[in-house]
Amino acid sequence: MSTIKTAIFPGSFDPFTKGHQDIVIRSLKLFDRIIIAIGHNTAKRRYFELDFMCQKIKETFSDLQNVEVVVYDELTASIAAQYDADYLVRGLRNTTDFEYENTIAQVNKNLKKDLDTVFLITSPEYAFISSSIIREVHRYGGDVSKYLPYTL
Repeated sequence: MSTIKTAIFPGSFDPFTKGHQDIVIRSLKLFDRIIIAIGHNTAKRRYFELDFMCQKIKETFSDLQNVEVVVYDELTASIAAQYDADYLVRGLRNTTDFEYENTIAQVNKNLKKDLDTVFLITSPEYAFISSSIIREVHRYGGDVSKYLPYTL
């Protein structure tokens, strides 16, 4: 009997970048199924519409049947339980990301004991990309096409 290893890749993905895409592709070497879970962050107001971003991410991975995209408005640990996922995947660009993500990983582990977070170090060519910087460049009319795996 084989067990499918499912991982959740949670985030607001506003927007979903080539760095995020890289994390998903690399995660597929470790897991059988990746669920990109677009969460509602109560501390942030979205720049790109949720439905638009969901569609763009689905198009990005349309050739991969083991990558799914869902939208959720609950605790990440709850969505992991709903999809029978024992892993979360997170990308780390720097030590600041680690400090933030480590705290969240500990809370998720406390909420769901069998939920482990796997950190992948961002590939060097994407380490400088952040969704907040891309939003700012886009807001002022700059070209963000080289940072995104889809066209706006």
